[in-house]
Amino acid sequence: MKYPSWNEIRQSAIDNTYSFMNPRYYPMIAEDMPTFMGRPHAIGPDDLKGSDVVIIGAPYVAGWGGYMGVGAEEWLAAPKRIRQQSIRYLSGYIQEFDLDVFEHLNVVDYGDADIPPECLVEPTAKNVLRAQEAVEAKVNDVMDAGAIPIVIGQNSPCGSFAIAKVVSERTKGNVGCVSLDTHWDIAPMDKLTMDPRIAGSDSWKYKTYELLPNFDPKHLVEIGERGMLENKEMVRMFLERGAHFYPMWKIRSGLGIEGLVKELRHAYEGTEAVYCHWDMDILGGAGPAPGDILGDLAEPFGMTDYEVIRLSHEVGKRGIDALSFICIPPGSAVIYRVLVYVIMYLCAGLAMRKIGATE
Repeated sequence: MKYPSWNEIRQSAIDNTYSFMNPRYYPMIAEDMPTFMGRPHAIGPDDLKGSDVVIIGAPYVAGWGGYMGVGAEEWLAAPKRIRQQSIRYLSGYIQEFDLDVFEHLNVVDYGDADIPPECLVEPTAKNVLRAQEAVEAKVNDVMDAGAIPIVIGQNSPCGSFAIAKVVSERTKGNVGCVSLDTHWDIAPMDKLTMDPRIAGSDSWKYKTYELLPNFDPKHLVEIGERGMLENKEMVRMFLERGAHFYPMWKIRSGLGIEGLVKELRHAYEGTEAVYCHWDMDILGGAGPAPGDILGDLAEPFGMTDYEVIRLSHEVGKRGIDALSFICIPPGSAVIYRVLVYVIMYLCAGLAMRKIGATE
């Protein structure tokens, strides 16, 4: 599977049968990177005024040269490639809902976090914290403007803890969390740095509930884990502390997507803010591309693309304060389009909430 070049993607969009409906002009962040959905490019904090939703890229890989058997360059390309694939559409009109998202929400693209280049090749504890701080700065700018940050990351802490931390610091009351994942990420210590300050790939959720006082497991809706991957003592500890756990087995054996949607309430009841975290290795091999592209992250009977998109839409209708992504399956154009759908159907939910519409 070879990901197409930017010139091929651009020409494909131009040649699209319905391209006459959409002008092929859009702001560019870099030579090969348009803004998400051709939305305005926010250069600095002043450009965020009046925005409702803001896209932030956080290209970061937690490893010395690669991650889980996949080369670093493939992981790092996700924010750019999702933006590239988004120009297939440009219109904010979602036909299923007869709704044009951009008529109701001001969505802008704030580019990528200013992660120092050395942080991507030398993941020492000092550099990991510098990378995390770069993402926090962007998220703080967005929340200063009263908008919802959507962070397209690839590894922790830049695509997870960094966002949860900012939401926590800005919320007086409890923060609910909806998490989609194949792994709990509740190791007590980051295995890459062995530094207790680092909320790493396999420890970010443990650190979130250890270090952020208004995150409580009783407001956590944990979805998707499965199989023989976890430490039983750690999982049982989170369950004993009140976490609401919906493994794929439970979803597939009776709960279903409709039942799962109802369970989202646990993140909203008794909270003042809700942070959503989508670890896209949840797709495993159940999405529109083979699980093997995830390297060692792939596991059987993952969540389908529809289920992820549906949950995104549902949390949008209920309202969220931030959303972030990690472990986006690399190299597949159609998977990057799934992420475009996830973001846009979430925004459709937010728009419906804003105007008081129902489906």
